[in-house]
Amino acid sequence: MTNLVNLQDVSLAYGPLVLLDSVSLGVDEGERIGVVGRNGGGKSTLISVLSGALPPDSGRVVHNRGLRVGFLHQRDDFPDTTVGAFVLGERAEHEWAGDARARDILRGLLGGWSLDTPMAGLSGGERRRAGLARLLVGDHDLIVLDEPTNHLDIEGIHWLAGHLRDRREALVVVTHDRWFLDAVTTRTWEVGRGAVERYEGGYAAYVLAKAERERQAAATEERRQNLMRKELAWLRRGAPARTSKPKFRIEAANRLIADEPPVRDTVELVRFASSRLGKTVIDLKDVTATVPGRTLLDHLTWQLGPGDRVGLVGVNGAGKSTLLKILAREREPESGHVRTGRTVRLAHLSQNVTELDPEARPLQAVMDVREHVTIGKRDYTASQMLERFGFRGERQWTPIGDLSGGERRRLQLLRLLMDEPNVLLLDEPTNDLDIETLTELEDLLDGWPGSLVLVSHDRYFLERITDRVLALMGDGGLAFLPGGVDEYLERRAGTAGEAAVPTAGGGEAPAAEPERPAVSAADRRAAQKEMQRVERRMDRIAAREAELHEQMAAAAEDYTRLAELDAEAKALAGEKEELEMIWLEQAELVGD
Repeated sequence: MTNLVNLQDVSLAYGPLVLLDSVSLGVDEGERIGVVGRNGGGKSTLISVLSGALPPDSGRVVHNRGLRVGFLHQRDDFPDTTVGAFVLGERAEHEWAGDARARDILRGLLGGWSLDTPMAGLSGGERRRAGLARLLVGDHDLIVLDEPTNHLDIEGIHWLAGHLRDRREALVVVTHDRWFLDAVTTRTWEVGRGAVERYEGGYAAYVLAKAERERQAAATEERRQNLMRKELAWLRRGAPARTSKPKFRIEAANRLIADEPPVRDTVELVRFASSRLGKTVIDLKDVTATVPGRTLLDHLTWQLGPGDRVGLVGVNGAGKSTLLKILAREREPESGHVRTGRTVRLAHLSQNVTELDPEARPLQAVMDVREHVTIGKRDYTASQMLERFGFRGERQWTPIGDLSGGERRRLQLLRLLMDEPNVLLLDEPTNDLDIETLTELEDLLDGWPGSLVLVSHDRYFLERITDRVLALMGDGGLAFLPGGVDEYLERRAGTAGEAAVPTAGGGEAPAAEPERPAVSAADRRAAQKEMQRVERRMDRIAAREAELHEQMAAAAEDYTRLAELDAEAKALAGEKEELEMIWLEQAELVGD
């Protein structure tokens, strides 16, 4: 087997923060490697060094002669051109149209788009899809992907996994999507504390091997052991789609979880939820909700009962977020009735989190809600909950303005849980959460007694914390799916047909039709002004980021100055992410 890339004693640090410490590893031809670890632990740094995009402080990075590397960054620059020119370059239409792989990529990622659409008119998620399509259309020996499933729905992730399995190139992928890791990778690298631990197999095998290492060493604290055992119990007892597991050290794994109880005591939780909520939680009767030109919910009658844990799936624009807003009484339906139980304490995590005081500290922000919280049969302090959500030590006292966008979303989710709601509506709660934080959140929700409705493209998380799956199939009703996500994908494959390959001039606009209520002309003008303000601010941020990169390169030996510049760069990145969400929200009001 040909070796493609070798790292020899590679080290890299940003000021006092050491991300890679004398790391030696390699990638061979045809290998499929998943990279996992906490946010900020060095995953993106490792693959940037591996691909040659970032030079190390010391050590050697050796590429095979003539190595062709395709690298998908989390943040890419996009030229002022059309989608077709960006994705396909100078290839003539007859050339790419006769290429079966190119047609499959365009259909899978850009189906229904017009290749004449300007890149400047795309949202951040659409640009991300175009960037992924451009990379996959090319010829490479090594494909390196940083969070490729961001902005993809469940069907898009399913397609991408199948496409990558059929390719022969070596693959290194950073992702928090555990289903995707199991579907695509055959080896796992865990990055943390400057080191890279290597495991055979995908995510399931990684969990088994890691747990066995920790059992033999007996060096991990009891809380982390309990989390790992619960994760193992899920992997071994989970949904039917998960019953085929690697046979790697099965006997040792079985001994490890022999006495582990089920992940959730569903009967006990439902009994407890009923005592807290009564018989009525939220009832929808004959509810209709529309957006201009389309009906999202058509005379829908549905009941959310005490202790129900429901996963909600459907294509983008089918009405999932609208349904959550109706359940939360944040939007009134065009017709029908919504009845909410008198004892309901509802918390709704939307995709657009509210802004927190940038001068406040995370611990203060949580204690403003509550100093102690009871989840299931256990009590936690605000500090303990922050630690479980990844805010350790001094990070609990870092100004909120200095936190990343993912950390702020984590903090918002924690504040919701600290208010001890008995009904949770979660809209994409896993965005920007690393795997360790996801398992912590799953463990908390396992013992949380209440009713829950979850919208998520993270298939593993959805299957892990919900007991049944419902789907908005585009007919205005809710379909119960006994077979879960697999049944949803089968139904979609049977009814949607094959997506059209993008064409020049005659295709549809790339974006799925958004969910938006009718708005007045004055509101549209106000939204346009707000979009212009956001665009001007983002232009200033981009200019400042370029200056910061130059200053950081010049201050490579001044660690104090480098740390200051890095903190400002992170703050700008977080602000940029929030501005993009504001822009998208205003774009929904403006409409077509």
